[in-house]
Amino acid sequence: MFNKAPKKEDKNSEISPFMDRNLALDLVRVTEAAALAAANMVGRGDKVTADQVAVDAMREALNTMHIQGTVVIGEGERDEAPMLYIGEKVGEGKGPKVDIALDPLEGTDITASGGPNALAVVAMTDEGGFLNAPDVYMQKLAVGPGVSPDALDIDAPIGDTLRKVAREKGGRVDELTVCILNRPRHDDLIKAVRDAGARIILIGDGDVSAVMATADPDTGIDVYVGSGGAPEGVLAAAALQCIGGSILGRLLFRNNDEKGRAERWGISDLNRIYTTDDLAKGENVVFAATGVTDGTMLRGVRKFPGGAKTSSLVMRSKSGTVRRVEATHNFKRKTWVPA
Repeated sequence: MFNKAPKKEDKNSEISPFMDRNLALDLVRVTEAAALAAANMVGRGDKVTADQVAVDAMREALNTMHIQGTVVIGEGERDEAPMLYIGEKVGEGKGPKVDIALDPLEGTDITASGGPNALAVVAMTDEGGFLNAPDVYMQKLAVGPGVSPDALDIDAPIGDTLRKVAREKGGRVDELTVCILNRPRHDDLIKAVRDAGARIILIGDGDVSAVMATADPDTGIDVYVGSGGAPEGVLAAAALQCIGGSILGRLLFRNNDEKGRAERWGISDLNRIYTTDDLAKGENVVFAATGVTDGTMLRGVRKFPGGAKTSSLVMRSKSGTVRRVEATHNFKRKTWVPA
């Protein structure tokens, strides 16, 4: 009963054909390929090569999928990224038209230093479903399920927000744990969170996994707050659409060049506050992630002679299903490819 034949494409169907479960599992193969490639660079101090091998592997895997895919969140604009650039077409060129948001290696510095929480990440949805976010900073505030989106106010003092979140969770502020990127720009924010009485986990990188962690009670993280990459904000929103939770985001611009870049991508209101639905809308979102290094959500790649083991998540917004995929890869097979 779990191995239904793929649905025939029907232009008049109300059900998006790409939501076929087999396609969701194909997306896991994409993140597995990138993670396995990046794992060879863990701890080698070379973040550029680590990112490049992940990009190469992810692109090759994407091009085996039965989709007409367009990269809308990728490695940058075409003149900045030779592969998986924004606007690049991927897939076999047949099948459903989908938009793709990806980060072949979320946490390049983490991988280079052998730190925790490096991931390979891909999200997919119907055409036009993701915000075309320019590569600028985004102010973010995220919580997991069980907290009403109405409790979030990106402009409110963080102490007020934490008190609302604590009430929603039926607890106290001093029982909350807040995750923040450890950056000098967050010094005042860190002080305000501590003054409010909450605990803090500071991370060096990897805010997609940090936002995802708010939706998993086992991580102990209740709130994510601070500024990070806008593309990562879209990926995080895609994950929350599937796993549950809410995020608010607002683009931050350091200069007129960044404002002009946003306007080229069709963004006219530069001060707009984006909700989860604005960043990753619709019920046809699929999200997959594979651990490169051990983290709060996933174990990293574990190598053994002739092979490796990977740990992945694949989630679908329509069903709310979250699957954990543990895979063993046998490199001794002459024809081995991620499968």
